[in-house]
Amino acid sequence: MQSNTNEVKQIATQLLASMLSNPHIYATVSDEGAKGQQEQELMMVAIEMAEYLVAKVEQKKS
Repeated sequence: MQSNTNEVKQIATQLLASMLSNPHIYATVSDEGAKGQQEQELMMVAIEMAEYLVAKVEQKKS
């Protein structure tokens, strides 16, 4: 399980970095920085996407 947690963290970090660098998704940094509502929503989306991808790979392995 620790392996999955690490994989989710790594994938989520990469997804979040990609989303933050895409001006169509994330045009400006909010005044609150990483604690802003928009940033928090993007972090949650990145984590959900990463969890989904890891689960999908695990299903294919079985």
